[in-house]
Amino acid sequence: MSLDRDKYEAYISILKEELVPALGCTEPIAIAYAAAKTREVLGNFPDSVKIRCSGNIIKNVKSVKIPNTGNLQGIKASALIGFVGGNASKGMQVLEDVTQEHIDKVRQLADSDLCTIEMIENDANLHIVIKAEHKEDYALVELIHTHTNISRIEKNGEILFKQICDMDNFNAPLSDRSILNVADILTFADTVELSEVKELVQRQKEYNLKIAEKGLKEKFGANIGKTILESFGNSVYVKMRAYAAAGSDARMNGCNYPVVTNSGSGNQGMTASLPVIIYAMEMNVDEEKMYRALVLSNLITIHLKTGIGRLSAYCGVVSAACGSGAALTYLKNGGLDKIEKTITNTLANVSGIICDGAKSSCAAKIASSIDAAIMAAMMAMKDVAFEPDTGIVKKTVEKTISAVGRIGRVGMKETDVEILNVMIEK
Repeated sequence: MSLDRDKYEAYISILKEELVPALGCTEPIAIAYAAAKTREVLGNFPDSVKIRCSGNIIKNVKSVKIPNTGNLQGIKASALIGFVGGNASKGMQVLEDVTQEHIDKVRQLADSDLCTIEMIENDANLHIVIKAEHKEDYALVELIHTHTNISRIEKNGEILFKQICDMDNFNAPLSDRSILNVADILTFADTVELSEVKELVQRQKEYNLKIAEKGLKEKFGANIGKTILESFGNSVYVKMRAYAAAGSDARMNGCNYPVVTNSGSGNQGMTASLPVIIYAMEMNVDEEKMYRALVLSNLITIHLKTGIGRLSAYCGVVSAACGSGAALTYLKNGGLDKIEKTITNTLANVSGIICDGAKSSCAAKIASSIDAAIMAAMMAMKDVAFEPDTGIVKKTVEKTISAVGRIGRVGMKETDVEILNVMIEK
């Protein structure tokens, strides 16, 4: 059994769209990208800059360190480093070419009044508008819904580029995701010609394992990954949690190694991949089976994120842990029924984890979510799953996924506002 050709090609396109490298936490990088693009359009270094951001951007930039900047953080620093040393042609690796000279200039400008910052109220969760002026000229760049989706470029009153984006449809810039479902994802993972996806998942393995190893060796943030290894032993299940947490330790605290993201998030990319990679390595799983498990994990993660959106009050690593938990069941030779039970069991347990921005404690949330996913897989392999109508659990896994999407998208809107209010002491 295999997918029809159109759906097969669409699944490959979705993986290519989502499994992309990013240097640093994606929200400050999105600001740096928009700033670099604005300077490119302006043609000069600006005399003044106005940065307008949605609340979720503010939340996710507030506490995370920007790579290649000597541990600078915040919206102003993100924009300044983009203006000073960013290369917009490199997308989410916009800061790859930053030098010490660039960092020194940003530090000189940090206390100036060059930049003003404003929150866009009652808006799309991911929205950035940067307007920069130089003498009589101005340029404006707007991003919405995804981290590199430019919706408008304007210079001196002339619209150079514009695409109509539905403010309420956060999936508008993305390829059609309605075709995703757990059964078809498993079929695709089992039957995909590996040559068509190997480069994507191989790069994910290489990049994400490298930053995890860095996080285990050096001091980054709270060193959650290292603490897990030192405190709970050396079993494969401990290592699955530790490596994923260590990758986040490093990434949230300024490590200049890129990661391969999932659904616009490096933390989700690492949570969806590193537990799978570590289990496969420790248990001597053959390479083909590991790559197929990574395809499964990544697509399950994307499927769950489709109903929630890029940014929300719902912690995205829970969705990614569902992916890696499903992949663990797959690596244990569990079929569709057990994979569905793994997802259900994970969602029934840890769907309540909130997102209070990108920062060091993301590593701990990753570890907790993976722990829940491992337990969910163990239950599923014993043919145990939470019954329908146990809390948010529905009669089918697809209905449960839809219900969680509704909770994250609709039910947690006010939670999102209050989280931000608490963070900025409003």
